Amino acid sequence: MMQTLQQHLPDLALAAALAWGAGLRLYLVMFGLGLAGRLGWFALPEHLELMTSPLVLTAAGFMATVELFADKLPWLDSLWDSMQTFIRIPAGAALAAAVFGDSSSAVAVAAALLGGSLTAATHFSKAGARAAANTSPEPFSNLALSFTEDAAVVAGSWLAVQHPEVFLVLLAIFLVLIAVLMSWLIRGFRRLFRPAARPTEIR
Repeated sequence: MMQTLQQHLPDLALAAALAWGAGLRLYLVMFGLGLAGRLGWFALPEHLELMTSPLVLTAAGFMATVELFADKLPWLDSLWDSMQTFIRIPAGAALAAAVFGDSSSAVAVAAALLGGSLTAATHFSKAGARAAANTSPEPFSNLALSFTEDAAVVAGSWLAVQHPEVFLVLLAIFLVLIAVLMSWLIRGFRRLFRPAARPTEIR
């Protein structure tokens, strides 16, 4: 059991990195790993070799550039996130499933379900954090979050390829933090939209 898990650990880490990264920077993840595969720095699974195509690299690079700028502007980032909801989640599921394209159909479907769920959790926590940051009048918190996400995606992709065990441990910690963050955000939004208490009338 442990030997089998160890054998598939790189694929698990790659699938998780693609799904997680898609929730933050879909196009940057596709461009970065596709370029790495194109330059021979990393051997992509057979069903992901399409990412090394010049046409895919050009499209992903262009969209990554657009996203990098859109994500730095308050309120535009939230609009962008809402639009990307319909793209990131299915793309994250598809990328995770493609890692196990050579396995059985059941494995690929399971990877798609888990990958899509991971993408959704990452995407909605990112969108919620950005919406909360946009309520602040200063723009620096928004920029700090955006640059942190950029760095996290690059570092996470590298870790998943070079040190899959470390990436999976950090991803588990990230998911715990997401659960905590989402509970805080839900409480905050409940307080924000809670009707104001009416003053008690003095007779």
